[in-house]
Amino acid sequence: MNDILSYDFMQRALLAALITGLTAPAIGTYLVQRRLALLGDGIGHIALTGVAAGLLTNTQPLVTAVIVSVLGAVAIELLRTYGRTSGDVALALLFYGGIAGGVMLTNLAGGSAATLNSYLFGSITTIDANDLLIVGILGAVVLLLAVGLSPQLFAVCQDEEHARVSGVPVQAYAMLIAVLAAVTVTVSMRTVGLLLVSALMVVPVAAAQQLSRSFRGTFVMAMVIGTFSAVAGVLGSYEIDTQPGPTIVIVALAVFLVIAVVGHSVRSFRRRTSVVPDPVEEAA
Repeated sequence: MNDILSYDFMQRALLAALITGLTAPAIGTYLVQRRLALLGDGIGHIALTGVAAGLLTNTQPLVTAVIVSVLGAVAIELLRTYGRTSGDVALALLFYGGIAGGVMLTNLAGGSAATLNSYLFGSITTIDANDLLIVGILGAVVLLLAVGLSPQLFAVCQDEEHARVSGVPVQAYAMLIAVLAAVTVTVSMRTVGLLLVSALMVVPVAAAQQLSRSFRGTFVMAMVIGTFSAVAGVLGSYEIDTQPGPTIVIVALAVFLVIAVVGHSVRSFRRRTSVVPDPVEEAA
């Protein structure tokens, strides 16, 4: 462990993993509650166009990815709310447009498939100090809003009609969730990659739901599981020489499977050992 922490690039990688492990499940909890688990995938494809735009204009790709992702998230929410296109079709349109635009702009910028690979599947060990600063600032903003506005955001996710009747500006908070998801995707793209970020937004939440039935409990447990998966994935990838992004996702899936199997076994054991009253004895 001391050897790992002696490298500057690993220190930055672990800090980025910590930020990602906290932010992705925090926003993912709201997306799962709204049944928009695939929104992260859609925004990830859109963010690819933002990355390519940065490469084409010699601008920081992380910054352009944030801008394009936010615009895409707003477009998705507007299409869902006001358009005649259903939510899944709107996502599909932006899926294809985002990845096609990203590949085309990257080609125009003179980049190759290897250039995109670090953004598609993550390249956490190449994060520099400027990247880490941007990730840290954006991650702090996401966490502050996700935690500070949790009562309002939960109300919108749980029952939009009831929230609207109660005076909650539903559309504004729904738009905020989409924007926070977009920022979270770009924060996580150097850690787990644009194609895998949705897994870190959903899998820890699914695992947490096996342990808690309350929203607050799920929210906290998802962040704990996400942080463990991200940090353990980075450390594990260093030890076995694999890409950090896929390793992080595999760890998260492994945690989910362990929790699901253990939880099922415990529930089965409780059912078998529970004492069922004898109707004959009760009547007597």
